Amino acid sequence: MNANALIECVPNFSEGIDLGIIKQITNAIESVEGVLLLDVDAGKATNRTVVTFVGHPDAVIEAAFLGIKKASELIDMSKHKGEHPRMGATDVCPLIPISGITMEETAAYAQKLGKRVGEELNIPVYMYEYAQQNESRKNLSIIRAGEYEGFFKKIKLPEWKPDFGPSEFSAKSGGSVIGARDFLIAYNVNLNTKSVRLANSVAFDVREVGRVKREGNPITGKVLKDADGNDIRIPGTLKAVKAIGWFIEEYNIAQISMNLTNYKVTAIHQAFDEVCKSAQNRGMRVTGSELVGLVPLSTLLDAGKHYLQKQNRSIGVSEKELIHIAVKSMGLDELAPFDPNKKIIEYRLRKAESERLISMNLKDFADETASDSPAPGGGSISAYVGSLGAALGAMMANLSAGKRGWEDKVSMYSEYASKGQLIKDKLLKLVDEDTNAFNKIMSAFGLPKTNDEEKKIRTEAIENATKYACEVPYEVMQTAYSTLELLGELAIKGNQNSISDAGVGALCIQAAVKGAYFNVLINAQGLKDRNFAENIKSKAKEILNETNTKADSIIVLVERAIA
Repeated sequence: MNANALIECVPNFSEGIDLGIIKQITNAIESVEGVLLLDVDAGKATNRTVVTFVGHPDAVIEAAFLGIKKASELIDMSKHKGEHPRMGATDVCPLIPISGITMEETAAYAQKLGKRVGEELNIPVYMYEYAQQNESRKNLSIIRAGEYEGFFKKIKLPEWKPDFGPSEFSAKSGGSVIGARDFLIAYNVNLNTKSVRLANSVAFDVREVGRVKREGNPITGKVLKDADGNDIRIPGTLKAVKAIGWFIEEYNIAQISMNLTNYKVTAIHQAFDEVCKSAQNRGMRVTGSELVGLVPLSTLLDAGKHYLQKQNRSIGVSEKELIHIAVKSMGLDELAPFDPNKKIIEYRLRKAESERLISMNLKDFADETASDSPAPGGGSISAYVGSLGAALGAMMANLSAGKRGWEDKVSMYSEYASKGQLIKDKLLKLVDEDTNAFNKIMSAFGLPKTNDEEKKIRTEAIENATKYACEVPYEVMQTAYSTLELLGELAIKGNQNSISDAGVGALCIQAAVKGAYFNVLINAQGLKDRNFAENIKSKAKEILNETNTKADSIIVLVERAIA
C-alpha cells in the first residue's frame, strides 16, 4: 500500500426520513480530517440512507467508526419500518479499494473496523465478502436473512455467532455487516405497475440466482429438489446481479431493485435492456431508472456508446454527450434530476484547480490570457489550439458518419471520431497542466535559502520543476502531432463538403506543435542537466520537422480541392 492509497466506504444507515439524524451522522464522518464526503442518498420509502466517502484507509475507518457510533446512538431499530432488507442501525458498511491498495489490504482494514465496532460499541458484527474467510458467511443476503426481527433467535445459533462483539442482539442498534468488496452499483428500474408480484417476476427472470423450479404451476407448484435435497433453480439471464421487486410509495410505482456486484461482467445498460425485455414479455413497460449512490464514469460512457451504436450513429462524441445519451436512454432523470457532477465518482473527486482554465468560457479564457499574469502563456495556448485541431477532426468524422448513403461506413468514421475526441480531451488536460508546471517552478523559486541545506533542496526543486516544464510541452507536441494522421485520412476519405475543416485543423496542429516546441526550448535553457536538455530538444525538433511535412501535405491537398 502506498502513502496515497484511497479507499471508498459506503455505509447504509437505517434512516431515510429524519434529515436531522442523517446530518448528525454525516457530521461525525466529516469530522475526520482527510475524508471527503461524496454523496448522501436518502430514500423515504426504504427509510435508508446510503453515504459515500473516500480517503486514506486510516482516516476512512476512523470516520466509519464515528458514523456507526453516532447511528447506534440516534437510530432505534425497534421502531424502524422500511422496504429495504435491514438488520441494524448501520446495516452494512463495505470498504472498496480505489487506488494504491489491494483488496487483501482493504479486507484487513475491514477486519480492524469490525473488531473495534464489536468491542467498543458492543454491536454484533458479521464480516462479509473478501473480509470473511468462512465461505458460508460471505454473502450479504445470507447473513441478513431473517432481518432485524429474526436475528434475536438467529444470533443464538452456534453457526451464527458474530465475528466480533456480543452474541446478544441489541433491540436498539441491531447488528452490522462490515466487509471489503468490489465496486457495487445499486440500480433500480421503474415499472408502469404497482404490483410487487409482477416486479418480482421480472427480478427472478434477470438475477443470477434466478428462481426455484416448480412442478406444474410456476408460482404455486411444488418446489423441485435435486438428489441432495437442494432446491433446483432456473438461473436468471444476468451474471453478477442480485435483484428483488418492491413497491415504492414515494413514487407510487414498483421497481426492480438490483445490485450489480461486478459491473464489468454486467453493465448497467445490459441490466436495463434485459429488464425492459422481461417486462415487455410480461405485459409491462419500463419507464425509467435510478442510480443509488455514485458510479464510475466508464459505466455511463459505455452506456452512451451502446445506445448510439443501436441507433447506427457515431460514438465519437464528447464525454458530455455520451453521458446525456446514457441518461436519456435509461431514463435516469425520471424520478429526479440527474447531475453528473454529483453522481459520477471521478467528477466528485477531481479538483477544481486542475481544470481551472478549461472550465472557463472562451471570453474569460482570453481575458485571463491577456492579463498581467504570466500564466496561462504560450504553452497552455498551444495545447488549446491543438485541442481545436483535434476537435475539427472529430467533427469532420462525425459529419461523414451522418452523411446519407454512407450508412455502411458509420463504424469506420465512428472510430475516427473517437480517436479525435481522445486526443482533444488529452490536450485540454494539458492546457491546465502547462500552467501548473509553470507554477511549480515559481513555487520552487519561493523556497527558503537561508542555509546550505535549504539551498540544496531549493536548487533540486527548481531543476526538477524545470524538467517537468519541458516534459509537458513535449507531451503537447507528441499528442497534437498524432492528430495529423486522422486529418490526413479524413481529407481524402471524409465528407468533402467539410474538407476545409481538415485544412484548418492541420494549421491548428502545426501552430500547437511549434508553439509547444518554443516552450521546450525556453525551459531547457535553464537546466543544469545538459544531457536531459539536449535530448529533449533533439526529440522535439524531430516531431516539429515531421509535423511540418505532414501538415503542409494536408494543406496542399485541401487547397487543390477548393481552389
